[in-house]
Amino acid sequence: MSTQIFLNLPCRDLPKSKVFFESLGYTFNPKFTDDKGACMVVSDTIYVMLLTREFFGTFTKKPVADANATLEAITCLSLDSREAVDDIHAKALKAGAKSAGDPQDYGFMYSRAFEDLDGHQWEFVHMSGEPDQAG
Repeated sequence: MSTQIFLNLPCRDLPKSKVFFESLGYTFNPKFTDDKGACMVVSDTIYVMLLTREFFGTFTKKPVADANATLEAITCLSLDSREAVDDIHAKALKAGAKSAGDPQDYGFMYSRAFEDLDGHQWEFVHMSGEPDQAG
């Protein structure tokens, strides 16, 4: 069995967050979606659980970070082409995201990043080869 990844993220407005990610082309598994959380399907083995801040807080004794004020993680996903990276970045901005810097082009790797509606930083990358081992 392949290892599955379930990234859990707190959201201030779950319905609004679902609409945002649907506008990027993602779907949600209705079996694991209710008014407290939504299971976003990234691939056959990667899922993002968008949880209300209140529900997210039941899984920890620590305060829940405000991703608009502090960066807790960068979620990076690969795509099949540079064009796909640019496309999802443009869709995110159109849906209300903020760009998180300029495109990064290292020849073998191209990436773009944005902050979603809750301030979580997402990076999308296309790898077209291997880094130059000499430099």
